[in-house]
Amino acid sequence: MKRILVPTDFNVESIKTIDAIALHPGLEEVTVVFLHAFKLSDSITDMLMLSRRSKDYEKISDEFNQKIDAYTFKYQKKVKGIGVEFFYGSTTAAFRNLIDGLEIDLVVYPKNYNFSPINKYSIDPKYLTARCGCEVLELDTEVIAKEKELFDTKIQPERAAEAVSA
Repeated sequence: MKRILVPTDFNVESIKTIDAIALHPGLEEVTVVFLHAFKLSDSITDMLMLSRRSKDYEKISDEFNQKIDAYTFKYQKKVKGIGVEFFYGSTTAAFRNLIDGLEIDLVVYPKNYNFSPINKYSIDPKYLTARCGCEVLELDTEVIAKEKELFDTKIQPERAAEAVSA
């Protein structure tokens, strides 16, 4: 089973990456970890409060969590788990430690990935993932979404259940 890291800003659209992962022929059973990276603050107070980062979890909308639950059910045969992690740091060495600790095999970006910070300490993970020594894969989520819509419209309603269960 592969463990896949997907950088995110917790926008609901970023969950479409799971469609691309689930439909990718080279990926069988996977666990997906959504990640957002923050640089460490220079403030001693912020450093002391680092373990109390529950306010970062507030950035994850209820809609995002509901979509994760729906995708977990939708792709339950291929996607064995979906999680959320935060990375605090800005060095490649620290990021490699996170990759090793989470046992990540692959980093996946949507093809037209655009970084969107969720607060002033957010950092673009692209420069970290490029140098972390882990395989990086770009998947086109727009093409997959269009193919899926086309596929869904061509199936008759009574056959849709058969296609999903196959």
